[in-house]
Amino acid sequence: MFLNDKKRKFNQGTILVSLLVFTSIFIVLAGGLLSLVVYQHKLNKYKVAKAQAIHVAEAGINYYRWHLAHDDDDFQDGTGSPGPYLHDYQDPQGNIIGRFSLEITPVPNSTIVSIKSTGWLLSRPNIKRVILAQYGMPALSTYAVAANDNMRFGSGTETFGPIHANGGIRFDGLAHNVVSSARATYIDPDDGTTQFGVHTRVTPADPTPPAVVPSRPDVFEAGREFPVPTVDFNGFTTNLAELKTLAQTNGLYLNKSNQEGYWLRFNTNQTVDIYVVRTVTATCSGTATDGIVQTRNNPQLGQPLPANGIIFVEDKVWADGQINNSRLTLIAAREPLATGNADVIINNDLLYTNKDGTEVLGIIAQRNITVGLYSDDNLVIEGSLVAKSGRIGRNYFSSYCSATYYKRNSITIYGSLATYNRYGFSWSCAGTYCSGYQNRTITYDGYLTFGPPPSFPTTGAYTFISWRELNP
Repeated sequence: MFLNDKKRKFNQGTILVSLLVFTSIFIVLAGGLLSLVVYQHKLNKYKVAKAQAIHVAEAGINYYRWHLAHDDDDFQDGTGSPGPYLHDYQDPQGNIIGRFSLEITPVPNSTIVSIKSTGWLLSRPNIKRVILAQYGMPALSTYAVAANDNMRFGSGTETFGPIHANGGIRFDGLAHNVVSSARATYIDPDDGTTQFGVHTRVTPADPTPPAVVPSRPDVFEAGREFPVPTVDFNGFTTNLAELKTLAQTNGLYLNKSNQEGYWLRFNTNQTVDIYVVRTVTATCSGTATDGIVQTRNNPQLGQPLPANGIIFVEDKVWADGQINNSRLTLIAAREPLATGNADVIINNDLLYTNKDGTEVLGIIAQRNITVGLYSDDNLVIEGSLVAKSGRIGRNYFSSYCSATYYKRNSITIYGSLATYNRYGFSWSCAGTYCSGYQNRTITYDGYLTFGPPPSFPTTGAYTFISWRELNP
């Protein structure tokens, strides 16, 4: 009896210990599971808050894109004061649930603006997401050649960069980039036939519409596109009055010469030599339009280039020389600015020292940019050229004008051309080269797209460049 009681008590104690052990294990496991559930709940709320925070930050980017679409040169959120700029973020029901903070930074010497947006929820202000986006306003120099007219690129033309015309294009050279036209079809003014918006006569010549457009990689290495939206040349119209003011306040301004115009020769030491042109060698047409400077006076030698890069000449300009580590825009325009007829003449090389984006030259002529009769046999022009209401090119000269100069060997352009009327440096007579430059090479300067010359005209709206998330 005594032994059985002891055994029964021992068994009961063993069961109690086991129960305590299992109960403890269960409590520990239950506690751990509960902690895991609580942690997972907090983690889910954190993830939701983090995901919502980046949506808030994205809203900040989208807001400022909208703002720039309505005021493309306001980088202070309409306040006139430095940022950051704080905005509320509302849910679809109009409740304020978050905020975003904006820092707007225009990139120097470019049309690029950086938008840094930090977003968070009011309920979790310690959880922030940061986005840095860049947008750029395409400059007039987006194309190697842009025209508001019909264009013809003859044999012997080689282009490196996008080509566009609001009219039709006949292209008989070699294009290494896309050639586009705003026209599906057009009447080629050279022969009166209906052709595709972009076509070639290189053998075998393209068929006429409505035939199938053939693939011609031998002419269009990157293809051709037509019709495409027109390029707004009204958007290319520079505010000449504003440029004149910039030149008068912090640039270089030359009033009318009361003679033939001015000759500007750029130097590699960040200076320019300025001459008043008195007489010009006349061409066979009896005018000085395409002549070379014969006599000059009132030299201003070694004039420092302006701080803001704007040179405004209220007269005709002859330009040549070489720039080094400079960013310039040269404008030739007479009063009245809306209808004046100032031209720019380039007869000799106009060069960069480097082609790395540190140097850029824009030339805006109120009417024409012309290569004259007495021009270099192998002419090189480096810069972005704009003929605001006229054309870029070289006039026709016969051997009667000059047995030496009526035909030239090569012209090489590095940069971009924008011409209101049809451009051309070469002439064909009955299908045979007869005047101008026999070989033409146009190479697009990629640095010009978002790094144009100072105060250069832009077109269109801000376009997306890059997006990345930063650490808060």
